[in-house]
Amino acid sequence: MWLSNLSLVLPDRIIHDGALRVENGRIAEISESPKPAALDCCGAMVLPGFIDMHGDMIEVELEPRPGVDFPMEIALSHLDARLAASGITTAYAAVSFSRGARSGERRSFEHTSQTIRALHNLRSYCTVDHRIHARFDITFDNAVEVLADLIRDGQVDLVSVMDHTPGQGQYRDLERHIRKLAENEDISETQARQIVTTRIAERTRPQEVILSNLQAVSDLCKTNGVALASHDDDTQDKAHLMADIGAVISEFPVTLEAAKVGVERGLMTAMGAPNAMRGQSYSGNLSARAAHEKGLLHILASDYHPAAMLSAVMTLAQSDPHGLPGAVALVSSNPAKALGLTDRGRIEEGLIADLAFVEGGPLPRVTATMRAGRMVHSTGKLAMFRQTELDPA
Repeated sequence: MWLSNLSLVLPDRIIHDGALRVENGRIAEISESPKPAALDCCGAMVLPGFIDMHGDMIEVELEPRPGVDFPMEIALSHLDARLAASGITTAYAAVSFSRGARSGERRSFEHTSQTIRALHNLRSYCTVDHRIHARFDITFDNAVEVLADLIRDGQVDLVSVMDHTPGQGQYRDLERHIRKLAENEDISETQARQIVTTRIAERTRPQEVILSNLQAVSDLCKTNGVALASHDDDTQDKAHLMADIGAVISEFPVTLEAAKVGVERGLMTAMGAPNAMRGQSYSGNLSARAAHEKGLLHILASDYHPAAMLSAVMTLAQSDPHGLPGAVALVSSNPAKALGLTDRGRIEEGLIADLAFVEGGPLPRVTATMRAGRMVHSTGKLAMFRQTELDPA
């Protein structure tokens, strides 16, 4: 099936008024000129389907309000539609194991394990390619045992290690963290300070225990071919440590110095699309735009808002040395490379036909999304597309 009258964003250039042939779910041929007797795409710009390596949304979909639990079938169905509408065709659901969570609560051992297995069982019914990003708090002493079982069962596709103990990482500014906690919980700063002090005492572990946990998780990932990411690197020493144990992604570094060391050590830097879109981190940490300006940004992730992906790409395209193709790489070919996805991430003959059709102008938006040659989202702007017409032959 030929699709014509397109602007195709390739890794190194843009083909204006080109055409694309999709067969058997893959990109079969690319033309630099229109094709007769093809589906007219009305001048739409076509980007590779977005690859989102870190999205926290499934946890919120499962518990939209504290203590209100939704079935996985409802939560995943809604998230699946949101992702497709945002041009995301491969999504890594970031689910966390946190030492501080009580049994049955979000991010507890039981709750997160159930979430991973339920999501894994339902992924074949979704329109987007859903994968699992397991986030482990390294102060959680049972992390290695939990992770080993899930990886052996083929449930986990990406692992990141984090330490959310106040006083370092994302929460290195203790006074700011205390003020934010007081504001969010509607309590006094004195009460917030007491809570933070308790958390530090509960979570603090001897350095040798932390290092042992990190090395064990790293060895497990290497043995099973699962990518490992660091999270919230805040110092040069921490960035060096994560590179030493085999991390391939530095996820959400909180300082420019840590990001620079990560890149020098060969890690790919991932930051939030909302951060890039807004021009600042909501927690006061490193700006994604500042990292991009210094050549230290490789990957954009939805973090907590899928619609920010396209907006962030369009924003960074204005300053990227390679223009729009360079910015698009942040949500396509770069995450594909970091995650070992060799069959997608570029508009290239032979690769999977994961495509995002984009309308520019004052209200840039994804008007249609194709996953493996099938239309999985449409606003009606490209109403000539029909599911039956695009089914693999």
